[in-house]
Amino acid sequence: MSKDKKSGGTAATEPSAKDTHYANLRRAHRDAKRERGEIPTPQPQKRKRGGEDWKPPALAPDQVHLYGLHTVRAALGNPERKKIKLFVTQNALARLEIDADTLGIPVELVSPQDIDKVLGPEAIHQGVMLETRPLPVRRLEALKDSPLLLVLDQVTDPHNVGAIMRTAVAFNAGAVITTQRHSPTESGVLAKSASGALELIPYIQITNLADALGELHKLGFSTIGLDSEGPAPLEGTFSGEKVALVLGSEGKGLRQKTRETVNALARLDMPGAIKSLNVSNAAAIALYAARLYLKA
Repeated sequence: MSKDKKSGGTAATEPSAKDTHYANLRRAHRDAKRERGEIPTPQPQKRKRGGEDWKPPALAPDQVHLYGLHTVRAALGNPERKKIKLFVTQNALARLEIDADTLGIPVELVSPQDIDKVLGPEAIHQGVMLETRPLPVRRLEALKDSPLLLVLDQVTDPHNVGAIMRTAVAFNAGAVITTQRHSPTESGVLAKSASGALELIPYIQITNLADALGELHKLGFSTIGLDSEGPAPLEGTFSGEKVALVLGSEGKGLRQKTRETVNALARLDMPGAIKSLNVSNAAAIALYAARLYLKA
Protein backbone atom coordinates (compact mmCIF):
# COMPACT_ATOMS: atom_id res chain seq x y z
CA MET A 1 0.00 0.00 0.00
CA SER A 2 1.27 3.47 -0.85
CA LYS A 3 2.22 5.70 2.07
CA ASP A 4 0.80 8.71 0.25
CA LYS A 5 -2.58 9.87 1.47
CA LYS A 6 -4.87 10.86 -1.38
CA SER A 7 -7.43 13.61 -1.41
CA GLY A 8 -9.44 14.33 -4.52
CA GLY A 9 -7.03 12.30 -6.60
CA THR A 10 -3.99 14.37 -5.57
CA ALA A 11 -1.29 12.85 -3.38
CA ALA A 12 -0.62 14.83 -0.22
CA THR A 13 3.00 15.87 0.01
CA GLU A 14 5.18 14.32 2.69
CA PRO A 15 6.71 16.73 5.26
CA SER A 16 10.02 18.01 4.02
CA ALA A 17 13.25 17.68 5.99
CA LYS A 18 13.04 21.42 6.65
CA ASP A 19 9.50 21.10 8.04
CA THR A 20 10.58 18.24 10.31
CA HIS A 21 13.61 20.20 11.51
CA TYR A 22 11.54 23.23 12.50
CA ALA A 23 8.90 21.02 14.14
CA ASN A 24 11.63 19.44 16.27
CA LEU A 25 12.96 22.87 17.20
CA ARG A 26 9.49 24.05 18.24
CA ARG A 27 8.95 20.93 20.33
CA ALA A 28 12.36 21.29 22.01
CA HIS A 29 11.63 24.95 22.79
CA ARG A 30 8.23 24.02 24.23
CA ASP A 31 9.74 21.23 26.34
CA ALA A 32 12.38 23.58 27.71
CA LYS A 33 9.75 26.12 28.75
CA ARG A 34 7.76 23.39 30.50
CA GLU A 35 10.87 22.21 32.34
CA ARG A 36 11.43 25.78 33.58
CA GLY A 37 7.82 26.06 34.68
CA GLU A 38 7.03 28.86 32.25
CA ILE A 39 4.12 26.98 30.68
CA PRO A 40 2.00 24.23 32.23
CA THR A 41 2.50 20.57 31.42
CA PRO A 42 -0.64 19.02 29.92
CA GLN A 43 -2.30 16.55 32.22
CA PRO A 44 -2.00 13.01 30.82
CA GLN A 45 -5.68 12.18 31.04
CA LYS A 46 -5.46 8.91 29.11
CA ARG A 47 -2.60 7.57 31.20
CA LYS A 48 -4.51 8.19 34.44
CA ARG A 49 -7.06 5.47 33.74
CA GLY A 50 -6.63 2.66 36.20
CA GLY A 51 -4.09 4.68 38.17
CA GLU A 52 -5.95 4.02 41.40
CA ASP A 53 -4.81 0.37 41.18
CA TRP A 54 -1.11 1.21 40.81
CA LYS A 55 1.20 0.27 43.67
CA PRO A 56 4.78 1.59 43.74
CA PRO A 57 7.44 -1.10 43.51
CA ALA A 58 9.70 -1.55 46.53
CA LEU A 59 13.03 0.26 46.13
CA ALA A 60 16.29 -0.58 47.86
CA PRO A 61 17.68 2.13 50.18
CA ASP A 62 20.40 2.94 47.65
CA GLN A 63 18.11 2.91 44.61
CA VAL A 64 16.83 6.15 43.04
CA HIS A 65 14.72 6.51 39.91
CA LEU A 66 15.13 9.85 38.13
CA TYR A 67 12.85 10.82 35.27
CA GLY A 68 12.13 13.61 32.81
CA LEU A 69 14.33 14.73 29.93
CA HIS A 70 16.03 17.67 31.63
CA THR A 71 16.50 15.84 34.94
CA VAL A 72 18.00 12.72 33.34
CA ARG A 73 20.19 14.74 30.99
CA ALA A 74 21.64 16.62 33.97
CA ALA A 75 22.18 13.39 35.91
CA LEU A 76 23.96 11.74 32.98
CA GLY A 77 26.30 14.72 32.80
CA ASN A 78 27.14 14.66 36.52
CA PRO A 79 30.39 12.71 37.11
CA GLU A 80 29.55 12.34 40.82
CA ARG A 81 26.29 10.54 40.04
CA LYS A 82 26.62 6.72 39.85
CA LYS A 83 24.37 5.62 36.99
CA ILE A 84 23.03 2.07 36.83
CA LYS A 85 20.66 1.75 33.85
CA LEU A 86 18.75 3.96 31.43
CA PHE A 87 15.20 3.07 30.40
CA VAL A 88 14.10 5.14 27.42
CA THR A 89 11.68 5.19 24.52
CA GLN A 90 13.04 5.50 21.00
CA ASN A 91 11.60 9.00 20.70
CA ALA A 92 12.98 10.16 24.05
CA LEU A 93 16.42 8.78 23.21
CA ALA A 94 16.52 11.00 20.14
CA ARG A 95 15.41 14.01 22.21
CA LEU A 96 18.09 13.36 24.85
CA GLU A 97 20.67 13.85 22.10
CA ILE A 98 23.15 11.39 23.61
CA ASP A 99 25.17 8.52 22.20
CA ALA A 100 23.84 5.44 24.00
CA ASP A 101 26.93 3.43 23.01
CA THR A 102 29.26 5.72 24.97
CA LEU A 103 27.25 6.03 28.20
CA GLY A 104 28.95 3.10 29.84
CA ILE A 105 25.70 1.76 31.32
CA PRO A 106 22.98 -0.54 29.95
CA VAL A 107 20.31 1.19 27.87
CA GLU A 108 16.95 -0.52 27.47
CA LEU A 109 14.43 0.64 24.89
CA VAL A 110 10.96 0.54 26.44
CA SER A 111 7.43 1.82 25.90
CA PRO A 112 5.92 4.69 27.95
CA GLN A 113 3.66 2.12 29.62
CA ASP A 114 6.71 0.19 30.86
CA ILE A 115 7.90 3.30 32.71
CA ASP A 116 4.37 3.98 33.98
CA LYS A 117 4.46 0.61 35.75
CA VAL A 118 7.48 1.73 37.78
CA LEU A 119 6.75 5.43 38.36
CA GLY A 120 2.97 5.44 38.32
CA PRO A 121 0.48 7.04 35.91
CA GLU A 122 0.90 10.53 37.39
CA ALA A 123 4.63 10.89 36.70
CA ILE A 124 5.48 13.15 33.75
CA HIS A 125 8.50 11.11 32.70
CA GLN A 126 8.63 12.13 29.01
CA GLY A 127 9.67 8.61 28.07
CA VAL A 128 12.88 8.37 30.09
CA MET A 129 13.88 6.94 33.49
CA LEU A 130 17.37 6.57 34.94
CA GLU A 131 18.16 4.16 37.75
CA THR A 132 20.94 5.59 39.91
CA ARG A 133 22.52 5.57 43.35
CA PRO A 134 22.08 8.56 45.69
CA LEU A 135 24.65 11.32 45.41
CA PRO A 136 27.64 11.17 47.79
CA VAL A 137 27.05 12.47 51.32
CA ARG A 138 28.46 15.96 51.91
CA ARG A 139 29.72 17.36 55.22
CA LEU A 140 29.15 20.87 56.55
CA GLU A 141 32.90 21.35 56.90
CA ALA A 142 33.18 21.27 53.10
CA LEU A 143 31.06 24.43 52.92
CA LYS A 144 33.39 26.69 54.88
CA ASP A 145 34.37 28.67 51.77
CA SER A 146 30.79 29.21 50.56
CA PRO A 147 29.53 32.72 51.41
CA LEU A 148 25.83 31.83 51.14
CA LEU A 149 23.88 28.79 52.35
CA LEU A 150 20.19 27.92 52.60
CA VAL A 151 18.86 25.93 55.55
CA LEU A 152 15.37 24.40 55.63
CA ASP A 153 13.66 23.57 58.91
CA GLN A 154 11.43 20.59 58.09
CA VAL A 155 10.09 21.77 54.73
CA THR A 156 8.21 18.63 53.74
CA ASP A 157 6.89 19.17 50.20
CA PRO A 158 9.38 17.84 47.59
CA HIS A 159 7.94 20.21 44.98
CA ASN A 160 8.75 23.19 47.22
CA VAL A 161 12.21 21.85 48.03
CA GLY A 162 12.89 21.24 44.34
CA ALA A 163 11.84 24.78 43.44
CA ILE A 164 14.03 26.11 46.28
CA MET A 165 17.01 24.16 44.95
CA ARG A 166 16.60 25.72 41.51
CA THR A 167 16.55 29.19 43.07
CA ALA A 168 19.56 28.36 45.25
CA VAL A 169 21.53 27.36 42.17
CA ALA A 170 20.44 30.53 40.37
CA PHE A 171 21.83 32.66 43.22
CA ASN A 172 24.96 30.50 43.55
CA ALA A 173 24.29 29.28 47.07
CA GLY A 174 26.79 26.74 48.33
CA ALA A 175 24.29 24.14 49.55
CA VAL A 176 20.73 23.41 50.63
CA ILE A 177 20.77 21.95 54.15
CA THR A 178 17.77 20.19 55.62
CA THR A 179 16.79 17.69 58.29
CA GLN A 180 16.70 13.94 57.78
CA ARG A 181 13.28 13.70 59.40
CA HIS A 182 10.25 15.54 58.00
CA SER A 183 12.09 16.46 54.81
CA PRO A 184 12.06 14.82 51.36
CA THR A 185 14.84 12.39 50.57
CA GLU A 186 16.54 12.30 47.19
CA SER A 187 13.87 11.03 44.82
CA GLY A 188 12.47 11.28 41.33
CA VAL A 189 9.79 13.77 42.44
CA LEU A 190 12.35 16.01 44.12
CA ALA A 191 14.74 15.81 41.17
CA LYS A 192 11.99 16.51 38.63
CA SER A 193 10.84 19.56 40.62
CA ALA A 194 14.45 20.76 40.84
CA SER A 195 14.76 20.38 37.05
CA GLY A 196 18.46 19.53 37.05
CA ALA A 197 19.44 21.56 40.13
CA LEU A 198 19.87 18.43 42.27
CA GLU A 199 22.99 17.69 40.23
CA LEU A 200 24.37 21.20 40.67
CA ILE A 201 24.17 21.92 44.42
CA PRO A 202 24.87 19.79 47.51
CA TYR A 203 21.68 18.62 49.25
CA ILE A 204 22.81 17.92 52.81
CA GLN A 205 20.51 16.20 55.28
CA ILE A 206 21.54 16.47 58.93
CA THR A 207 20.28 14.74 62.07
CA ASN A 208 19.98 17.71 64.44
CA LEU A 209 19.35 21.17 63.04
CA ALA A 210 20.35 23.07 66.19
CA ASP A 211 23.70 21.26 66.27
CA ALA A 212 24.21 21.97 62.55
CA LEU A 213 23.53 25.68 63.09
CA GLY A 214 26.08 25.66 65.91
CA GLU A 215 28.61 24.12 63.55
CA LEU A 216 27.86 26.80 60.95
CA HIS A 217 28.46 29.45 63.59
CA LYS A 218 31.91 27.94 64.26
CA LEU A 219 32.58 28.09 60.51
CA GLY A 220 31.90 31.83 60.58
CA PHE A 221 28.34 31.95 59.26
CA SER A 222 25.77 34.44 60.44
CA THR A 223 22.48 32.54 60.62
CA ILE A 224 19.25 34.44 59.99
CA GLY A 225 15.86 32.84 60.50
CA LEU A 226 12.97 34.15 58.44
CA ASP A 227 9.89 34.77 60.56
CA SER A 228 6.79 36.79 59.71
CA GLU A 229 6.99 38.29 63.21
CA GLY A 230 10.72 38.98 63.05
CA PRO A 231 11.85 42.12 64.89
CA ALA A 232 13.52 43.75 61.87
CA PRO A 233 13.41 43.66 58.07
CA LEU A 234 15.75 41.13 56.48
CA GLU A 235 17.77 43.72 54.58
CA GLY A 236 18.81 45.40 57.84
CA THR A 237 19.74 42.17 59.63
CA PHE A 238 22.70 40.92 57.58
CA SER A 239 26.14 40.87 59.17
CA GLY A 240 29.51 39.28 58.54
CA GLU A 241 30.96 37.86 55.34
CA LYS A 242 29.07 34.55 55.29
CA VAL A 243 25.30 34.16 55.55
CA ALA A 244 23.09 31.13 56.16
CA LEU A 245 19.38 31.80 55.62
CA VAL A 246 17.01 29.57 57.61
CA LEU A 247 13.42 29.02 56.43
CA GLY A 248 10.68 27.17 58.26
CA SER A 249 8.15 24.61 57.14
CA GLU A 250 4.97 25.32 55.23
CA GLY A 251 2.39 26.65 57.68
CA LYS A 252 4.28 26.14 60.96
CA GLY A 253 7.37 28.18 60.20
CA LEU A 254 10.52 27.86 62.28
CA ARG A 255 10.48 25.56 65.28
CA GLN A 256 11.10 27.13 68.69
CA LYS A 257 14.52 25.51 69.10
CA THR A 258 15.56 26.85 65.72
CA ARG A 259 14.35 30.34 66.63
CA GLU A 260 16.46 30.21 69.76
CA THR A 261 19.58 28.96 67.93
CA VAL A 262 19.89 31.32 64.95
CA ASN A 263 21.88 34.54 65.36
CA ALA A 264 18.91 36.69 64.35
CA LEU A 265 15.28 36.60 63.29
CA ALA A 266 14.11 38.77 60.42
CA ARG A 267 10.96 39.36 58.41
CA LEU A 268 10.22 40.05 54.77
CA ASP A 269 8.38 43.36 54.74
CA MET A 270 5.36 43.14 52.44
CA PRO A 271 3.27 46.31 52.05
CA GLY A 272 0.37 44.55 50.32
CA ALA A 273 -2.71 42.87 51.75
CA ILE A 274 -1.07 39.41 51.73
CA LYS A 275 1.55 39.06 54.45
CA SER A 276 2.84 35.53 53.85
CA LEU A 277 4.39 33.74 50.89
CA ASN A 278 4.98 30.19 49.80
CA VAL A 279 8.33 29.05 51.22
CA SER A 280 9.89 28.74 47.76
CA ASN A 281 8.93 32.34 46.92
CA ALA A 282 10.23 33.56 50.28
CA ALA A 283 13.51 31.74 49.62
CA ALA A 284 13.92 33.51 46.27
CA ILE A 285 13.43 36.95 47.81
CA ALA A 286 15.73 36.20 50.74
CA LEU A 287 18.49 34.85 48.48
CA TYR A 288 18.26 37.92 46.26
CA ALA A 289 18.56 40.23 49.29
CA ALA A 290 21.49 38.21 50.63
CA ARG A 291 23.32 38.41 47.32
CA LEU A 292 22.88 42.19 47.23
CA TYR A 293 24.36 42.42 50.73
CA LEU A 294 27.31 40.15 49.95
CA LYS A 295 28.12 42.10 46.77
CA ALA A 296 28.10 45.46 48.56
